Amino acid sequence: MTRSLREWFKEYMSERRGRKNRLVTKDGRCNIEFGNVMHRNRFAYVLDFWTTFVETRWRFILLYFVASFTLSWFIFGLIWYWLARNNGDLLWQNPPPGHKPCAFSVNDMTYAFLFSLETQSTIGFGNIYVTDQCPGGVALIVIQTIIGLFINIFWCGIVMTKISLPKKRAKTITFSESAVICPKKGTLCLQIRVANLRKTLMIGSQIYGKLLRTTVTGGETVILDQVSIDFMVDAGKDNLFFVCPLTLYHIIDKSSPFFNMAVDTMHQQDFELVVFLDGMAESTSSACQVRTSYIPQEIMWGYDFLPIISRSKEGRYRVDFSNFAKVVPVPTAHCSHCYHNEPGNHLHLKGIDNKGFEVIDIEPPNGTKM
Repeated sequence: MTRSLREWFKEYMSERRGRKNRLVTKDGRCNIEFGNVMHRNRFAYVLDFWTTFVETRWRFILLYFVASFTLSWFIFGLIWYWLARNNGDLLWQNPPPGHKPCAFSVNDMTYAFLFSLETQSTIGFGNIYVTDQCPGGVALIVIQTIIGLFINIFWCGIVMTKISLPKKRAKTITFSESAVICPKKGTLCLQIRVANLRKTLMIGSQIYGKLLRTTVTGGETVILDQVSIDFMVDAGKDNLFFVCPLTLYHIIDKSSPFFNMAVDTMHQQDFELVVFLDGMAESTSSACQVRTSYIPQEIMWGYDFLPIISRSKEGRYRVDFSNFAKVVPVPTAHCSHCYHNEPGNHLHLKGIDNKGFEVIDIEPPNGTKM
């Protein structure tokens, strides 16, 4: 029991450190913070207030929604109270019999607030109304109604925009939790799997990757050096037919940054593979991008994904998502140099092929006979 808890805690801390060190989390959020931002640059968020509100979390949107309406009702309630006071309508002013009020029954602050609320929300209870003896009240009710309409339009636009954000569509596109390296069609490949959980297609889908790492060149340290990683399927890499889960692969050749890595050195590397999927939702015609990342501990060398697409007796295609992230071990060279039979990670010695174990004379490097 103690050992299992210790192992669980160790795995939890390892996973937590992995999340902290990532630039892009598994669900696509960027783990970066900005410091020492100039005050004039912070003011840019106010100028671009629409984007600021759209990117605000729902809990704050609800808070601002309630606060904006309550504050507007209260401010106009104060103005209605001021008009009633100037006209001598308040109870403490003891209006004479036959007095014509500016707004009927608005004789204290509570009624002024209620009248402001009824005016802006167009409730109209009937007991409180503006009379024809107060031109200022007529003008104020027009101004408040127009301002109330603008507030309603603004918040309706914010809510509709947040509901229809493309990133909500991106939630229905999922990547495999791990990547694999194994042979594919005569070459060594890094493979990932991606699935569209909706039956509607992603139009013009394109997938690509960026390898982020720290490099030192000429005494200069470059943090987050980006190297492009090409991914493709059997039909190419552009305009993917995203009707079923796809297995995307990157060919590990001499131009690949993974060429000098091996199974025993992969997890010692310090890099992050960020994968992007760009496309347009068929139902809303809105462009969206899905992101995920893989660290060295999430790349499994010598494994391959299980097949998930089958065909029933009735001729229908079926996708078994229970095998979406499952992998099986496959025979794989432990490095790219070994796979391509090139010198690299191993000590290659020149020798003589003697399959029959015959007695032969071998000439030493110094040219003397044995």
